[in-house]
Amino acid sequence: MNLPPLIQTFVLHFGEMGSRWGINRTVGQIYALLFLSSEPLNAEDIVDRLGVSRSNVSMGLKELQSWNLVRLQHVPGDRRDYFSTPDDIWQIVRTLVEERKKREIDPTLTLLREVLMQEPASAEERHAQARMREMHDLFELLTDWYADMQRLETERLVQLLKLGTKVQKILDVKDRLFPTSGSKNRRGSGKDK
Repeated sequence: MNLPPLIQTFVLHFGEMGSRWGINRTVGQIYALLFLSSEPLNAEDIVDRLGVSRSNVSMGLKELQSWNLVRLQHVPGDRRDYFSTPDDIWQIVRTLVEERKKREIDPTLTLLREVLMQEPASAEERHAQARMREMHDLFELLTDWYADMQRLETERLVQLLKLGTKVQKILDVKDRLFPTSGSKNRRGSGKDK
């Protein structure tokens, strides 16, 4: 690698983490390099800095483009393609989550919906279908929550994330102000005091 030590440390780590995230090491390294770069890089720049083959870089860039994680740019007077990541890290996170949802959650939800529409033929299938219903309902709840979070402005999302467990206190106040038949007093036996 032809990188300063601080940058090399991050790029190598990102490459190792890539395999845990479902991408290969080189794709992780390419992304880390682009993320840290102060200017767009072309494929030759990436080859020189990472010391990997041109074909690996081309395949890695195509994969990153398919995930919508890199932007293709052109430099006036240069016919080569240049690549960069979005400047806003929150946009990167939102894109990554959306792409993972499309690739992992949506197909599972589609399958669950199809299987739940079928008539079970045995007690074993009824039990399995009941378990799949639980999974379906959880995935639906999470995707609805995700859709709400996607609509939040970044500043509001940051505020929400910083609340952490303080959300519990807000919900407790809401339950005291607007009691429902299903809410229980956490300090007592379940009866309102």
